[in-house]
Amino acid sequence: MNTFFRGSAITVTDTSTRIMVRSAWTLLAAAMLSGCLGVPASVEPVQGFDLNRYLGKWYEIARLDHSFEEGLDNVTAVYSLRDDGGVNVVNRGFLSKDKVYKEAQGRAYFVNDSDEGYLKVSFFRPFYASYVIFELDQDGYQYAFVSGPDTSFLWLLSRTPTVEQALLDHFIETSASLGFDTEELIFPIQK
Repeated sequence: MNTFFRGSAITVTDTSTRIMVRSAWTLLAAAMLSGCLGVPASVEPVQGFDLNRYLGKWYEIARLDHSFEEGLDNVTAVYSLRDDGGVNVVNRGFLSKDKVYKEAQGRAYFVNDSDEGYLKVSFFRPFYASYVIFELDQDGYQYAFVSGPDTSFLWLLSRTPTVEQALLDHFIETSASLGFDTEELIFPIQK
């Protein structure tokens, strides 16, 4: 095998070794990407999910904060059907410090069956992350508890800009029992 060092990079000149290295990188990338499609061990996606009833506008009532939503209030998500059977996703929020709205457009697809509240969403293709609906108002589709691939991602979504305290308490209690750090929840202003 002809391998030599050029600065801090390793250059591989043997064809079979080059193929092995490329395969290893491909496997590593696949493993990293599939980790983003996981479901927290404590969470079960809802069954009997009806995408058509879920479509439309949702208001973000609570979240665990991440850089992509930092400082945002008046956060909404609008879901609509795509021609390919997936879901168009438009997330929008107001960044008070800059007095501007930020918007992100993405797409989502079911990971398993279409009656399971487990989708993968992408705002930066080809990268996808889990969107796991683990509690849903099955009667009216008026609220949803949503997680990402692990317990650092959590949202309470509602069809209305505010919710009753009883629902908020239920969300916090349920989420805490599943291992989410509810002490870190953000409650964005909704106008």
